Amino acid sequence: MANSSSKSGRSVTVVGGGVAGMSAACALAECGLEVHLVERRGYLGGRASSYLHPGVNETIDNCQHVLFGCCTNLVGFYERIGAAGKIHWTREMTMIEPGGRRSLLGPTRWLPAPLHGLPKLLRAQAFTRADKKALAAAFRAMLRRASAESTETLAGWLARHKQTPGAIERFWKLVIASALNAEIETIAVPYAAKVIRELFMNSAYAGAMGINTVPLSELYAGVPALLEKAGGAVHFNSNVERVEWDEETSTWTVETKDGAATSDDLVLAVPFEVMGKLAAQMPPAEGVEALLRQIEQHTHWPICSAHLWFDREITELDHAVLLDREIHWLFNRGKLQSWRKQEGSYIEIEVSASREFAARSRNEAIELTLRELAEFFPAVAQARLVKAALVKEVRATFGVPPGIDNFRPDAQSSPWPNCVLAGDWTRTGWPSTMESAARSGHLAAEAVCAAMGRPRRFLVEDLKPKGLMRLAAASF
Repeated sequence: MANSSSKSGRSVTVVGGGVAGMSAACALAECGLEVHLVERRGYLGGRASSYLHPGVNETIDNCQHVLFGCCTNLVGFYERIGAAGKIHWTREMTMIEPGGRRSLLGPTRWLPAPLHGLPKLLRAQAFTRADKKALAAAFRAMLRRASAESTETLAGWLARHKQTPGAIERFWKLVIASALNAEIETIAVPYAAKVIRELFMNSAYAGAMGINTVPLSELYAGVPALLEKAGGAVHFNSNVERVEWDEETSTWTVETKDGAATSDDLVLAVPFEVMGKLAAQMPPAEGVEALLRQIEQHTHWPICSAHLWFDREITELDHAVLLDREIHWLFNRGKLQSWRKQEGSYIEIEVSASREFAARSRNEAIELTLRELAEFFPAVAQARLVKAALVKEVRATFGVPPGIDNFRPDAQSSPWPNCVLAGDWTRTGWPSTMESAARSGHLAAEAVCAAMGRPRRFLVEDLKPKGLMRLAAASF
């Protein structure tokens, strides 16, 4: 596959076509290296991808993935591949109670950060006065350095800070636990504090939510062309069968059923459970056992999505947060993806961090979703369900319990020569998100370039806090 015809005369093989692998590959191609991206599936994106679902004959995302203004590296990756214009941005979040009552959260223009979201929070009918008082106190506490160094679980921290049942159920469990895709009993406080600061306090732009307006894998259409321009390529349907290191020539050979890629450097950009299996195919090296012990400390959390096509419109909203039920988030895919040009409506319902929902059969899950959806939108009762699909991404994210950072390797901690690691589970400072994956890819690309003696900066800095948050951040 690789022939070292790049401008730099150096080649890289990247294993894994998820966001981590793509961001590493594109950054290295931009640096002038010949990059061969090896992906076992027939499309790009990994756990953030789309595919033609045979049961409904529709191209759907495996789960709804959103980004926020604070996701600087994911935004940077989209800009690099020409996909930034395919994102719909919004700064408001509609919370709906069973029965239909709505509350709107979002920033105001006339108050500086971190106060910009306070007026709408105070007006939100979804929270009682006691809930609002508790949330305000918790937000202040999250600004303290102790929250960034805490070894507590979020559940313990919330109890100690006297959070009300309403605040816990309607904000911490739904919004924050959904963002981290885990139950509050298993979330480390520093990660919850990061979400609070980034999404709700640093600035109005940092908390803006971006939703893809095309299928996820279509976002990545610019990746193959970018690699080909530098002499590389994407190799689809290429499952890795063997990986060898030649000490004499200092080159890697990655074999698949369709051939072999020989390169100077290797980037392993795969999920932690795949890395555990891949390590068995790698050459023996000191430190492999230590890496495997780190991998053993990671656990999966599922995300499920129900895709529903109705014969009529059931809501005018682009998206909504659904309170007090098993279903959590609504995305009006038919409205967000206007290119579909179809009658009726296409709704995607997300259920985060619910192993109970993931254990349901398809029929049980769809029936539950329809029953609960009708409690928020009466039109569902009159609408005819044309078709439906259920997607269970049982390995959607890794958990973020206290102490997990001790088991997240960095890019350069690979036990093999001329080999670096990438993936959202590596040490990025972020939880299991597409931003973490993009950051890991950029860090891996920096490690490759540094080893070549050609240091480059690919990691995009975090957004600077605005308004009064600049003073708070300075003392944090």
